[in-house]
Parts: sequence; C-alpha cells; structure tokens
Amino acid sequence: MNEEKSLKERTAKGLVWGGFSNGAMQVLEGLFGLILMIKLFPEDYGKVAALKIFTDLASTLQESGFISALCNKKKPTHEEYNAVFWFNILVSATLFIILWFCAPLIADFYHDPELIYLARFLFLCFLLSGIGTVQRAYLFGHLMVKETSICNICGVLISSIICVIMAWNEYAYWGLVTKQVCFVAIVQILAWRFSSWRPTAPFLTSPRGGRNTSLLTLLEPAWKMFGFGSKLMLTNVFNILNKEAFSVLLNYKFNNHVAGIYTQARKWDDMASNTINGMVNGVAQPTLAQVNEDIGRYRNVFRKMMRFTCFITFPAMFGLAIIAQDFIMIVGKEKWAECGTMLALLCLHGAVVPITTLYSNLTISRGKSGVNMACTIGQCLVVWAGLILLYPKGLTSMVIYFIALNVLWLGIWQWWAKRLVGLRWRETLKDILPFLLFTLLVHSFTWWATNGISIMWLRMIIRIIMAATLYAGIMWISGAKIMREAVQYLAPSISPFGGGKKSHKKKQDSHE
Repeated sequence: MNEEKSLKERTAKGLVWGGFSNGAMQVLEGLFGLILMIKLFPEDYGKVAALKIFTDLASTLQESGFISALCNKKKPTHEEYNAVFWFNILVSATLFIILWFCAPLIADFYHDPELIYLARFLFLCFLLSGIGTVQRAYLFGHLMVKETSICNICGVLISSIICVIMAWNEYAYWGLVTKQVCFVAIVQILAWRFSSWRPTAPFLTSPRGGRNTSLLTLLEPAWKMFGFGSKLMLTNVFNILNKEAFSVLLNYKFNNHVAGIYTQARKWDDMASNTINGMVNGVAQPTLAQVNEDIGRYRNVFRKMMRFTCFITFPAMFGLAIIAQDFIMIVGKEKWAECGTMLALLCLHGAVVPITTLYSNLTISRGKSGVNMACTIGQCLVVWAGLILLYPKGLTSMVIYFIALNVLWLGIWQWWAKRLVGLRWRETLKDILPFLLFTLLVHSFTWWATNGISIMWLRMIIRIIMAATLYAGIMWISGAKIMREAVQYLAPSISPFGGGKKSHKKKQDSHE
C-alpha cells in the first residue's frame, strides 16, 4: 500500500515537473529565438540545418532504444546498466570517427567547404550524449522528473546565452552549433550529478565481487535488450528521415537561404504543435493501456481524447497561422518576410501532428508497435518520393504536398484504428469536423474583420483576442461537452454546469 502511494506521489510530482519543464523550455527557446532572429540571417540557420540529419541519425543509432528498454525492466541490474553504458561508448566513438572522416564528403554533397569544420565540431554532440545515456535512463526510470527538468532547463538557458553572445560578436552560425554542443554537454554533466549509478570499467571486478569480466561478457545484456529497442530505433530513424527531408533537399537543390527560411518557419510550427503534442503524448498511451481489456470503453476513451485534442489543436494552430506574417515581420523585419508565409502554411501541418500522435499511441497501446513502424516507414518513403519529384516546382509546392500527404495519411491511421478497436469513420468525423468547421469559421471571420488594420502589432493582438473570444463563445453557446468539462475542472467555483468534482460526485450519488 505504501509502495503504491509512493508511486502515485512520484507520478503526480512527475506530471507537475514535466509540465513545468516543457513549458519553461518552450518559453526560453522562444525568447532566445526571437533575439537571435534580430541578429542572424536565414543563411546561418540553413547552413546548420544541412547537418542536422546526420547528428539526429547518429544520436538515434547511438541510443538504440536502450533508454526505453531499461525503463521497460522493473528492476534493471547493475550489469544491464553497465552493458548499455559501454555499448553506447563504443558506438558513439565509432560513429564519431566515421563521420569525422566523412565530413569532407558531406561538404562536397552540399557544395559548401565551410561545413567540414562545422560538421566535425557539431558531431561532438552524440559523442557527449553517449556518455550520459545510461544516467538519463536512470533518472527516467526512477521517475526523477524534477532532476531531469533541471538538467534540460539549465542546458537550454546556459547554451542559449552562449549562443546569443557569440551571435552578437559576429560568430553567426558557429553560435548555433556551439549552442547544440553546449546543451548536450550540460545535460550530461548534470545527469551524472543527479544519478547515483556509476559504471564499472571492463576487465575489473564487479561490485558484487567474483572474477574479472571480459568485454564481450560485459556487453551481453545489451545485446539481449537490443531486440526490444531495435524496432523503436528503426521507427525513430524513419521519423528523422521524414522530418529532415526538407533540410537535406533544400540545401542540396537550392541554397542556405531557402533552407533557412523553411527551418525557421518549421521551428516555430514545431514549438507550437509540440506543446500540445506533449500533453497528448504524456497521457495517451498509459491511459489507453489501462482500459485495454474493455474494447468498448477503450473506444470511448480514445474518442474523448480525440475530441479534446481537436478542441485545443485547431484553434491554437489556425490562430498562429493568421498572425504568422505579422509575428515574423515584427521580430525579424524584412529579411525574414518569406518565413511568415511559410509558417502560416506549416501551421496546417502542425494541426495534424497531435492527431497522428494519438493514433500512434493507439497502435502501441494495443501491442501493435509493428503497425506503428510500418505506417511511419511508409509515410517517410512517400514523402521523399514526392519531394524529389516536386523540387523543380519550388519550395511552396513541396510544402503543400507535404501538408496534403500528412492530412491524407490520417486515413491510413484511421483504417488501422477501425481494424484494431472497431472505430468507425463516421464516429471519427463526428469527433473532428465540428471543431474544424467552427475553427475555420472563427478564424476566417477574424482575418477578414481585422485585415484593414495597418499597424501590425495592433492587428496581431486584436486577432488573438477576437479569435479566442469568438471560439470560446461559440463552444460555450453550442454546449460543447468538452468545453463544459474543461470549465468544471479548471474553474469549478464559477462553473454554471455543476461546480466541479465535488458537486459532480454529489450529483452522481443522488442518481445512485
């Protein structure tokens, strides 16, 4: 009983700190991002974006799904932690050496000799990350969310300050790369500070005593866990290929300027959608797993989560779309003007991401991680094929194709949802369309009514207030159940719908 209570307390504390960490990091990234936009140019971001796919892929291969594999074990042993630690060290060092010598080839591919030294410095990220993988897994597995949050927030804050100082001293894109390396280094150092686990060197006596341990014997537990993590690793690899398709093709076929415009727009789109996506991802899989045995209840819970996701996502992302141009022009001035239009387009993609995440969690919670992997790989292949064919038409055509594909791919996810839990198309459309139609109505009217205002900052503020007020008002008047539940939970004392949890319980008791 005490153990269960302790778990609940740690989980509750973890949710609070997780929410705080996610919010704080988004705010810090946003504030420093605004400052850097004043000083830096699209070319600076484009140059760094050309290398991102290599660092992301190397980090995924280095981690190999071991964090999830270790956390999936109820009580990982010292030998298992130790095996993963040394496996990560070996893989990280090998990848770093390979990519160090491949740096000239990467520079030749992009026709940019400056990338040789930039790439070699940036590749320190996954070398440093390999040193702290097990420490981060230890923090994660022991629900030490407060400590993990401190690691991440300190990493963002310190690395961003360093980046701003370098940018103001004319180091431009070197500041962006240094920020990434410093962030990884700070997170690893603090993870070692908070984690009590320490590795045992190969060929030395283990803490339990006994004979010396050879390297192959020491790595054996890691190989056993690799089977669990490999499918997750492969899914993550294709997620990265899907996400970074633009940065590769734009730098190769166009130039750093075009790549930088897209990268900056995608950054703000991701920050907005990831805030919502984090909320969905944090509760979807464990919640659905709890009702896995009752298919009817499972379907009802999933539909309720779908309605909540659409209720939040659509107004937030469409709201960002109608202020995107003003927002970018106020902060970045004329040099970033193209980014505003691109951000408005990408917000349509951002509105789809949390729904895709919800479907993905459905397949995983039903024990069908292979379906999740197949859908991800299939989408990645179709994305790359279409972008390669469309690049002669220009960036806008490529982005429109990318958005349309992500919207249409929801049909694939829905097909699997119907097959796995019996969720019908009619039910899904009933959950999604009302929120979509109300959002389109409100934001179209808001854009039209405020289009005559010539002062950008005033127009942006009025659009935010008007859209939020109209949407909330329509939801309230139409009697949207999800709106009533949100009001009851957040403000029970002023809710006219029943006075929150206590009054709801009394009402329920009276019915019984």
